[in-house]
Amino acid sequence: MSIQISNGHVYMMDEPEVVQDVVQPTRRRRHSKEFKQMVIRAAMQPNVSIAAVALHYRLNANLLRGWVAAQEERDVAEAARQELNVSTSEFVPLQMQNGFAGATHIEIEVRRGATSITVRWPLSAASDCATWLQGWLR
Repeated sequence: MSIQISNGHVYMMDEPEVVQDVVQPTRRRRHSKEFKQMVIRAAMQPNVSIAAVALHYRLNANLLRGWVAAQEERDVAEAARQELNVSTSEFVPLQMQNGFAGATHIEIEVRRGATSITVRWPLSAASDCATWLQGWLR
């Protein structure tokens, strides 16, 4: 024990203990895709708290919230891609009457979801119309 006097006050101090155990910083954990998907599915269930799921799996709630947000973005993007894909069952073949007799233009109606456009192209520029249509359909 040591005694120290400062400004008329007596301070008694225990000798400092030598700390033998040094706390090592924890290494960043890596989680497998399967583990992430399992935890994300659990967190995305209706009426389930993300914080509760994170606590159960011993994860930081903000980390899990980020995983869930990223998954929701991927789901929205996939739904948009599926909506843009036009299935072959939507193609309706048309019967032509006497070929192109009297036709002065090419008329194309395109529907995607609730949107519909009609394009009229001069028959004299049919090859340009085909090039435009190929580029548009990519």
